[in-house]
Amino acid sequence: MKIMASIKQNPSPILVSLPDFRNLGFTLRTLVMVNLLGMAAAILRSDSLAGTWQQLLLISATLQPVLLASLLALYAFNQPLAKLDYRAGVAAVLVLELLIATAAWEFNILLFGDENFSSLYRCWLLTGLTSSVLLAYFNLRSRALSPALVEARLQALQARIRPHFLFNSINAVLSLIRDDPKRAETVLEDMADLFRVLMADNRRLVPLESEVALCRQYLDLEKLRLGERLHVIWNIDEMPADALIPPLVLQPLLENAVYHGIEPSGEGGDVVIDITLKRDQVHVLLSNPYHQGGTHHAGNRMALDNIRERLALHFDYDARLHSTVVDHRYQVSITLPYRTS
Repeated sequence: MKIMASIKQNPSPILVSLPDFRNLGFTLRTLVMVNLLGMAAAILRSDSLAGTWQQLLLISATLQPVLLASLLALYAFNQPLAKLDYRAGVAAVLVLELLIATAAWEFNILLFGDENFSSLYRCWLLTGLTSSVLLAYFNLRSRALSPALVEARLQALQARIRPHFLFNSINAVLSLIRDDPKRAETVLEDMADLFRVLMADNRRLVPLESEVALCRQYLDLEKLRLGERLHVIWNIDEMPADALIPPLVLQPLLENAVYHGIEPSGEGGDVVIDITLKRDQVHVLLSNPYHQGGTHHAGNRMALDNIRERLALHFDYDARLHSTVVDHRYQVSITLPYRTS
């Protein structure tokens, strides 16, 4: 007797890595936190408001060049650092920060003299402590967001596999078994691929071409029951196939387009997908007919919020999702940074 393999999976380990040093969110948070630490140090080293400003100016003379040079250096070395394991990456970042701090200290001594600045060892100590605090913060933030990624995957799975889609797809396969068994087999393979991706761990980014291939399989399944009512237009000649995106971003949007834009209309309509690359940013625009009112719009906002959350978890401030209605068509636009392996 064969025992059916369980689809229950063990929880995936938390992925710990250095932050993306080219991310706008990393830059903004670092600027704010380091300057707050500098201000706190100035307050602690003075006993009056005038003394605080004087200490802040002295601290900024070393702090700001080190901070700006560090952000530029980390931006430049982002890819080599990303290839290291976490401990080696932390060590490399600390060494880089100490070298920058040393250069800034030497430059300030040449300009202003050594009477206004503390020793080089004190500069190293403050640089090392500040860098360690920031790395620890981003590490804890990454660990805190990892459960949210898993939760987002589960929410996406529950929200995206609507019972009516599964029921209708199975019925479509049953209707094809006698008349066109080869096509029925292809449809079952597409369904298997779709569910395999939905059940997989989606914390890792996937190539855009893989997501597009999955979307084509999904739309082929929907065309079995909708027929000529569903007309799909792909404008992807300028698509960057190697761009990395979170899995199950486009497919749920297309499911919304079919569910909210095509099904309510007896005449059907066009679902248009435009994907282009402009200035190191991937632009995705999906549109479908808009039917005002009706129950089909319930839950659409929840799905968009789920996708927006997952984009933010992966790309922070570098990714945006916007939806609007233009000329009786519902449009969803996504902008995310062009990242490759």
